[in-house]
Amino acid sequence: MSPGQTPRRTLAVRYFAAARAAAGDLTEESVPIPHRVEALTREQLAALLVSLHPDPPGDEPSLERVLEQSSVLIDGVVMGEDDLVRPGMRVDVLPPFAGG
Repeated sequence: MSPGQTPRRTLAVRYFAAARAAAGDLTEESVPIPHRVEALTREQLAALLVSLHPDPPGDEPSLERVLEQSSVLIDGVVMGEDDLVRPGMRVDVLPPFAGG
C-alpha cells in the first residue's frame, strides 16, 4: 500500500444454499464496512447484508428471513452472541441444509 492510501475496509462474505439464492445467486462478495464502524454485531451484519440484497429474486425467501435461521461463521468459527465481525474477516452464511 502506498503512503496516504487507506486499507480496504471490507468483509469477504460467502453465501451457501438458500442464502445464495436470496442474495441473487451470489456465492461470494466483498462487502464494505461503513465508515467509522470498527466492528459489527450479528444484528448489524445482518442489517448490512439485507440492505445490499433487499429483494430476493422470484419466489425465493428474503435474505432477512434466511439469516434468521442461518449459522454465521467468522473465519470458520460459529459466531456467538457476543462476537464481533471486523474488517478483513471472512463471513460464511450457512442456512439449515436438508437431506443426508
